[in-house]
Amino acid sequence: MTAIMTKSPAGEDIVILSRPEYDALVAASEDAADARAAGAVLSRIEAGTEALIADEDMDAYLAAATPLAFWRKKRGLTQAALASATGVGQGFLSEIESGKKTGDVATLKKIANALGLRIDDIVAENE
Repeated sequence: MTAIMTKSPAGEDIVILSRPEYDALVAASEDAADARAAGAVLSRIEAGTEALIADEDMDAYLAAATPLAFWRKKRGLTQAALASATGVGQGFLSEIESGKKTGDVATLKKIANALGLRIDDIVAENE
């Protein structure tokens, strides 16, 4: 790497790099950030706090009205059983599951906890 060390007009140290060297540093930084993010996901998987969807379940996940609908069925629960476990009314749970209502954070947390998931796992990305 050929870097030129100099000073700015204000006296700050600056480094001048060629474009390929700069691009390589940016790519290395992005790779390191990706590796940290992957490591964090792997840690959550090992700890059992990250929900995974098997290949054979992906079609059902994509076909479900909401992630909540998929996960409830995947966990083998009826709406009545999940409503009972969370204290959320079955009608309201049905509306959340169908995407007609979003539910507040406290309600979603109860539902996610009952399913052994994080709130992010049961909320559609576009909500």
